[in-house]
Amino acid sequence: MIKSYQNGINLIFKEDIPFEEIIGELSAKLSSSRSFFGNADVALSYEGRLLDHSQEVALVEAIRQSSDLNLICIVGRDEETNKRYIKAIQKVQEKLPTGSEGQLHKGSLKNSEVLETDNNIVILGDVYPGSAVMSSKNIIILGGLYGEAYAGTDTGEKGAYIAALEMEPERLHIGDFKYKSSNKQTKWGIHPKVQPKIAYVKNSKIVMEPLTKEILDTF
Repeated sequence: MIKSYQNGINLIFKEDIPFEEIIGELSAKLSSSRSFFGNADVALSYEGRLLDHSQEVALVEAIRQSSDLNLICIVGRDEETNKRYIKAIQKVQEKLPTGSEGQLHKGSLKNSEVLETDNNIVILGDVYPGSAVMSSKNIIILGGLYGEAYAGTDTGEKGAYIAALEMEPERLHIGDFKYKSSNKQTKWGIHPKVQPKIAYVKNSKIVMEPLTKEILDTF
């Protein structure tokens, strides 16, 4: 069963149905209702059974292939964790100036796409491996960062930062400082245990820390 809400969709699974059948039926339903769902930015939640990491990846892939929906994230069931993440994201958004100094991009960057701006940038989507986002100021990704991100590009500004709900980048630049991941990524660059993180310059090197209100208060 698919339940649609203003800001997301909830999938209700039957425990005794093989996962492959669920994926097939979900793909068929979404394909036949493609125009109904449109290309909205949505959060995904599910209930009725537990899915492992590979099944979650298969679920996300099925939705992307069968619809025009832009999945921002999978909502977990740990309410306390969700609340902390929401507070951290809200704090990040408060840091962005309003008006012409802030920019919003709806959609993921994929297929080697490059987005470049002189403004603070918020991306509602993922940055896939091989793609890149560049900003002369700060970058906030309400999705996963699996490709490249460059903040403080024009000024060499040490105070710039990059924040993402899932932080597994191929490469980061903040001002004149560089960071290159040594971790091997999965197909989607997603690992089973991830959490929102922020990258910034500390003691002349780029560090990554959990995205918390306390960290953001230091900027």
